[in-house]
Amino acid sequence: MRERPELPVEEMDLASIMHALADPSRLRMVAALDGQAELSCAALGEQAGTAMAKSTTTHHLGVLRDAGLITTRHVGQRKLATLRRAALDARFPGLLDAVIAGVTGP
Repeated sequence: MRERPELPVEEMDLASIMHALADPSRLRMVAALDGQAELSCAALGEQAGTAMAKSTTTHHLGVLRDAGLITTRHVGQRKLATLRRAALDARFPGLLDAVIAGVTGP
C-alpha cells in the first residue's frame, strides 16, 4: 500500500491541527505518541479509546496525518505511527505541550 506524502511544515495550518485535536480519541492518540519513537496503529487505537473499531482507528489516523500531526509507515503488515513533534514545535511553539498537558493533567 502506498503512503501519502508527509505534509510540509509550511503547509500546516492551525485550523486543521485544532480540528484534528478536537476529538478526544485523537487527542489521546497524540498524547500516547508523545515521547514514543513510534507505535503500531493497533496499539495506538487501544490506548486511545475503549472498543474502538479498526475502521474508526483508521479514520482518526487519517485525520491526524492529513493535518500533519503524525506520519505513518508500513513495516510488513504493520503500520507504525510517529508524532511529528519537531515539525509542530517549529511551526507552532508550545502548542503540543499545552494540549498534551490538558490530557495528562498538571
